[in-house]
Amino acid sequence: MDNVGVLVTHKPLPYLEQELVQRGCRIFRLWEVPESNRFEFIQKNSANIRAIIGNSRLGANAAMIDALPKLEIVTSFSVGLDKIDLVKCKERGIRVTNTPDVLTDDTADLAIGLAICVMRRILSAHKYVRSGAWKKAPYTLSTKFSGKRVGILGLGRIGLAIAKRAEAFNCPISYYSRSEKPYPNYTYYPTPADLATNCDVLVIACALTEKTRHIVDRTVIDALGPKGVLINVGRGSHVDEPELVAALVEGRLAGAGLDVYENEPHVPKELFGLKNVVHVPHVGSGTIETRTAMADLVLGNLEAHFLNKPLWTPIV
Repeated sequence: MDNVGVLVTHKPLPYLEQELVQRGCRIFRLWEVPESNRFEFIQKNSANIRAIIGNSRLGANAAMIDALPKLEIVTSFSVGLDKIDLVKCKERGIRVTNTPDVLTDDTADLAIGLAICVMRRILSAHKYVRSGAWKKAPYTLSTKFSGKRVGILGLGRIGLAIAKRAEAFNCPISYYSRSEKPYPNYTYYPTPADLATNCDVLVIACALTEKTRHIVDRTVIDALGPKGVLINVGRGSHVDEPELVAALVEGRLAGAGLDVYENEPHVPKELFGLKNVVHVPHVGSGTIETRTAMADLVLGNLEAHFLNKPLWTPIV
């Protein structure tokens, strides 16, 4: 990949940047450019950019693709593809890849961890001990996770991994997906609202598309109800965020564990004072092992493309 120009939209893992440099790539660091000047930066360097490395926050939209006449491949440092204009890529013959499978375990682990953290009030208990309040009175009781009815929106790779983990806690599993899956031990519901009505913990693990945008709206939230817990390890836009905020503030939902938000890295300030909400900063795949494996997939796909070999994880 000697002298191949690569536009990187986000600050990459140091390992990934080092490997790109070792392979002779020219790196165009979009994340270092003020947001108001980014399109000008892309246009200025358009003759040299043949590849884009994007992520879950910034991929390759139509305007960016149109501004890059020599663009050949877009590699997503993420399993999600919602930040890439796939239609435009197909029209231009631009290849697209992502990083599936390698982040499944970490994301599923986090989903279960968030559910336990919310229901057992682990963060509040941690602060209770540190504040010295335990010396004055015992801590309040919480709610068990084991045995609770777990509903999963999207029974793909990640959803299935979450289901298997929840089974170890003796949790009955139900799900909503585009079609019924061949898992007779799991109960299928034909709508998200039906699923929410019949579970205690609702986990979002589906891909973000126009059909799944705001799939969790007020109807679904109210169906989950004042004893229900929402866990989101999918995308922030799966949830109608103002409706979620209102439900939590008003007590129409028991709690939430959130890894993703509609306008990252901005989080609704109304949630910060709530003890029944656990926030993490979009770290579903955030372990050294998984991020390194994701980097290797990105590098493998880029090398395969520029050596005219089959892509490792082709989408387009």
